[in-house]
Amino acid sequence: MLEFLDQLVRTSSLQHVWHLNCVRMKSYGFDRLIYGYTKFATQHGVGELEDALFLTNHDPDYFNEFIGGKMFLHAPLTRWARQNRSGSTSWGTIWTDRANLSPEELNVIAFNQQMGVTAGYTIAVPTLSPRSYALFALTGARGHNQADLDRIWAEFGREIEVLCNLVHLKIASLPIETKRTKLSKRQLEALEWVAEGKSNQDVATIMGVSVPTIEKHLRLAREKLGVETTPQAVAKLTFLNQMYVRSHSDTFRLNDEIGKI
Repeated sequence: MLEFLDQLVRTSSLQHVWHLNCVRMKSYGFDRLIYGYTKFATQHGVGELEDALFLTNHDPDYFNEFIGGKMFLHAPLTRWARQNRSGSTSWGTIWTDRANLSPEELNVIAFNQQMGVTAGYTIAVPTLSPRSYALFALTGARGHNQADLDRIWAEFGREIEVLCNLVHLKIASLPIETKRTKLSKRQLEALEWVAEGKSNQDVATIMGVSVPTIEKHLRLAREKLGVETTPQAVAKLTFLNQMYVRSHSDTFRLNDEIGKI
């Protein structure tokens, strides 16, 4: 346990965090995982998928259909997570309550069973913002039924839930890459100066270009980020940990991977 926690604290790689978690969860009997996290949920949905982070070690065929095909939006456990926002639940508890399942939810369950995703647990991670949702879907190893997993959970469930919460906190502290097109260096630089309170004229002078050029950089940044205003663009980059306000003298530390002009 201490070795896992030590590596988790020390790593700065999202891929390493996910690898550590997959190995640890497999030791409990859960060999296929999905992690989903969004900071931009709406009242009636999870927001744009381009702004969400998904991690998995499932087979691509399953993941592409379940997530890429947006089937998860109709999963009964997604409904459970939105209603509860924290805690954990056995899939058996939800899946066997047929009277309260919609036709769409029954279709999702049938698809999962067809793909060998037959038993597991879901963990909803508590978040501070009402627009943020994070959850883990832990699928039991083949050969384990729900009764087997329930016995495992009775012994280790609290430990598993705490570890997943810690993994989420680590992931949330790292730069989050989404499917949106990356900003160019110049677009990002223009946003940095705007975030410092500079006017478009100030930014143009600092960057040695015209005001229309700065306006173009900011417009393209807004379009890539899917927002309407420049302050919203700054806020989204900050939420994604791709822009950090450091101090008045040390402006920003940027994500290492930035799109080229």
